[in-house]
Amino acid sequence: MIDTHAHIYAKEFDEDRDAVVQRALEQGISKILLPNIDLESIEPMLKTEAAYPEVCHSMMGLHPCYVNADVKETLAIIHSWFEKHNFIAVGEIGIDLYWDKTFKAEQEMAFITQLNWAKEMKLPVVIHTRDSIEETLSLLKQEQDGSLSGVFHCFGGSVDEAKAINDLGFHLGLGGVSTFKNGGMDKIIPHLDMDYLILETDCPYLAPVPHRGKRNEPAYTQLVAQRVADLREISLADVDAITTANAMKLFGV
Repeated sequence: MIDTHAHIYAKEFDEDRDAVVQRALEQGISKILLPNIDLESIEPMLKTEAAYPEVCHSMMGLHPCYVNADVKETLAIIHSWFEKHNFIAVGEIGIDLYWDKTFKAEQEMAFITQLNWAKEMKLPVVIHTRDSIEETLSLLKQEQDGSLSGVFHCFGGSVDEAKAINDLGFHLGLGGVSTFKNGGMDKIIPHLDMDYLILETDCPYLAPVPHRGKRNEPAYTQLVAQRVADLREISLADVDAITTANAMKLFGV
């Protein structure tokens, strides 16, 4: 299995990162993909990748929640990193209007800018969207020239939204929310196109049941997989095989 979205470089793992990676490997998680969020996360992310080079693979991007008035300068620094290191994707990027709409215009500019980097470098994108699915899909439709690929990470939307995302050639990242009793995903997951599903944790956030409310970690990817298997009435091995193949093809790992 592949955890396609994990922040194991975060300070929450500083005390036991080795043990966290070992537990993931013991659960059959062979790869852990690391999305960047801002300028401060670059160094710990690359250090984590260097410590586990066979397991961890880094992305580079600016998360919408870290977009502010200095966005142009920040994007210039983020972009410069692509010349210094091989990244598997542009991410995590997107639009988040949940907490604050102050920098909505800047978020949209940053999103479009980074989508264009992905087109130039022929890399997939990892999209974060919160309270912004319509805005995100509209901009993506505008920018999709047939060369963009990627994933809407932490998908928790409707079947219609899933179809709109798939129609643009994009995958859906399923994580801990899929296991929440009040998350509504039990009605959605049976109707999703398996060819576009990949698994993730978004750790240390959004731990799946029965660990909800505690620190999440890559080993729990299997709990998400089991939930998908149960809802689809297929085997865990099938979910593993399909989502792993999808992730390998999308990210080239």
